[in-house]
Amino acid sequence: MVRHSVAVLFWFACLSWLCAGCDYARMTTDEGYDTYETHMPVMSMGAIATGGTLSTLRMMGAEALANPLHPTPPVLAQGRQAYGYFCTHCHGPRGEGHGTVGQSFAPLPTNLASERVQRQSDADLFFKIGFGFNRHPDLSHTMLENDIWAVIHYLRRMQGQ
Repeated sequence: MVRHSVAVLFWFACLSWLCAGCDYARMTTDEGYDTYETHMPVMSMGAIATGGTLSTLRMMGAEALANPLHPTPPVLAQGRQAYGYFCTHCHGPRGEGHGTVGQSFAPLPTNLASERVQRQSDADLFFKIGFGFNRHPDLSHTMLENDIWAVIHYLRRMQGQ
């Protein structure tokens, strides 16, 4: 009889502990419970972003951009190196669209030294390289922003070669 009373008392204590041990009302106001309702501050369009700069540039549009780099020898060298890493495979070493990967495309990749490409603004080229267009891939997650700008300066030098 004593064992039965102890068992009943034990289960009653466990049930009481379970029912009274959780404050559900407090949990619904916890930040970890409603993280989707966290409001982030709104940035003005002219603000300099400290993170996610490419998504901010995409929202601003090409007309709001200007190439921050000047075509100095180190920038052109950076552009040539980035072009070799990211562009040569499709566009070829001279930008004519005859890269080893690009030869399998129909139509062939664009000739980057052509007047059609060269007359585009730096901002338009940035958007096309960075965010993709037609069959050109989105390279914004692959290339650094300054590498894209440097490649544009390098492309400008291809026309005379």
